[in-house]
Amino acid sequence: MSRDLFVKTEFQKYWVDKLESHKDLLQKHTEENDINSQFPYENINWLIQEGYTKMVLPKSFGGDGATAEDIIIFQETLGKIDSATALAIGWHMGVVGQVYEDKLWNQSLLDEFAKEILNGAVVNRAVSEADTGSPTRGARPSTNAKRCGESYKINGVKTFTSMSKRLTHFLVGAYIPEQEAMGFFLVPKEAVGLSIADNWNMVGMRATESHDLVLDDVIVHEKYLVEISKGPRGSKPNLWMLHIPAVYLGIAQAARDYAIDFANEYSPGSIEGVIADIPAVEHNIGNMELELTSARHYLYSVADLYMNPPITEERIDIEIGVAKSIVVNHAIKIIDIAMRIVGAKSLEMERPLQRYYRDVRAGLHNPPMDDVTLSKLAKKALNERK
Repeated sequence: MSRDLFVKTEFQKYWVDKLESHKDLLQKHTEENDINSQFPYENINWLIQEGYTKMVLPKSFGGDGATAEDIIIFQETLGKIDSATALAIGWHMGVVGQVYEDKLWNQSLLDEFAKEILNGAVVNRAVSEADTGSPTRGARPSTNAKRCGESYKINGVKTFTSMSKRLTHFLVGAYIPEQEAMGFFLVPKEAVGLSIADNWNMVGMRATESHDLVLDDVIVHEKYLVEISKGPRGSKPNLWMLHIPAVYLGIAQAARDYAIDFANEYSPGSIEGVIADIPAVEHNIGNMELELTSARHYLYSVADLYMNPPITEERIDIEIGVAKSIVVNHAIKIIDIAMRIVGAKSLEMERPLQRYYRDVRAGLHNPPMDDVTLSKLAKKALNERK
């Protein structure tokens, strides 16, 4: 089932066509960036210049009022073109979309930061830590913020800070002892004591430069304590998080396209015609299509449920987790099948399949995690039968 069947509006069509028409530009440094673990600065700068990063602002703040459903379509398209670019910029899109849709900050801060975004600001949450993992699991971060008059002094180290060297702002999660709560502080990259540890060296998503963020006595005015919570973060359903599986769906689509093109063209001396004529290859292609179709349908059906209620918050929260799990695990299967079709040649570094294979594995470690989703499903099923 083609993604194009889910393109409903002229706004969506405009951006899908725009991204597709600039595919060569966006892929110009993909292989080099992956090999060198180098961030796609040119791509991000182009997206900012073209207005991609500000589209998620409501129209009242100068943006396009793009919905989470819009972003899922665009991120899938971008993921097919360049996975690192898509995953990196997706965090900005998801953060800004949620902050402004749910009005998580006070009005003056929303106004102030909207102006920053219109001038090219990009932001990401800095939440994970080496010892405590993701705060979505409820662990108290070791990063702390101590009150100092009208400001806070923040100390700690954050891991997996995607787009780290290109970000203009960080939403730093820190524990506030006197309030016994988790707070998020909006910190500009120029803050004294803030630095990036050049230590990102992963097998997958190498070009996202998700280095550690180091905070050494960083002073932030109390005004920029923008969010505070005494419970685990992520308790409220957040459709914007589906920008994550959308990227992995795009990677799977790219692998599928490559394998089919290969099957239509490759003609070894041992057969007449091309390998696409071999029943076993046709069977594998059919399996790829089945996995891709079911993953895409589930992802977009969840977006539709959210955009067209009624549905309970508990149910949509579960559905978002299931969508992420299904898409990522199906994407892994699709790329495995694609590599079986291409054969040993799929392992050649000159071919993109080996990069798709490495990048798609990262999806297993993006939130929400499979075990959390399975636990919610199990509890729901058990409670229904009581």
